Formats: sequence, structure tokens, C-alpha cells
Amino acid sequence: MRVVIQRVSKASVICDGVLTASIGQGILVLLGIEDADGAEDINWLSNKLVNLRIFGDENGVMNLSVKDVNGEAIVVSQFTLHASTKKGNRPSYIKASRPEIAIPLYEAFVKQLEVDLGKKVGTGIFGADMKVELVNDGPVTIMIDTKNKEL
Repeated sequence: MRVVIQRVSKASVICDGVLTASIGQGILVLLGIEDADGAEDINWLSNKLVNLRIFGDENGVMNLSVKDVNGEAIVVSQFTLHASTKKGNRPSYIKASRPEIAIPLYEAFVKQLEVDLGKKVGTGIFGADMKVELVNDGPVTIMIDTKNKEL
């Protein structure tokens, strides 16, 4: 699983003209899934996200997690995170999982994040054309790949 996490002061997702999710302070998670992903990736990544200390404490130092600040989360499927740009100018998405594999993993990840965060997590609609709006707070943007935990 590959994610781009953005600390936000607000974010929303509109699918086909309909608002599907809206949050205040929290994290916007763009999630890319590949065939090799599974339950271990889901559990590790969800735990990492809710405990990642990217929110400021009383001194403005990033010592608090989204859970510590009672923040919210939105997860948006993003197959383009697995784009390969090695050859030519048209990205290849061969590493991204097909919907029959990705959808169950996406749904399981959202459920696990809800358990770990202790509240409902907003989502887009898998495979839909989405308009994502956000105010990146900081800006703070972090990439994590469960297959390369050093990113």
C-alpha cells in the first residue's frame, strides 16, 4: 500500500456533483493498492497513520497525532500512486491492483482506520471521478509505502 498523507485544516470529496465526505482538522489519505498488499499492510499502515505525530502541541512542535487532536480522516482511492514513469511519457499503471482486488482491500483499510481512530472515516467512491478539495495545513505532506517503510 502506498499513501500520500496531508495534514489538513479542512477537506472534502465530491463525486458526480455529490458531497461524499467533509472534515475539519485531520488527515486526507490518498491510498494506492497493489496486488501484493494484504491484512498485514492494512494493520501496519492504519496504526502508523493514527499515531503519526504531525500535529502541533502547545509549543507548535509536531508531537501530536490525529488521534491526540481528536482529528478526522478521509481516505480516497488513488491508483495513480503506483504509476511507473520509467519509459516514455505515458505512465503505466500495471502495478496498481484491478478493482476486484483493490476494492475489498480499500474497504478493509477504511474499516481498520475507523477502529484505530475511534470514529467514522470519510471516503470518496472507488473508481469514480472525484473532486478533492483541501487546505493543506503547514503544508505537511508525507508519503508512506508499506513495502518500503523508509520513505
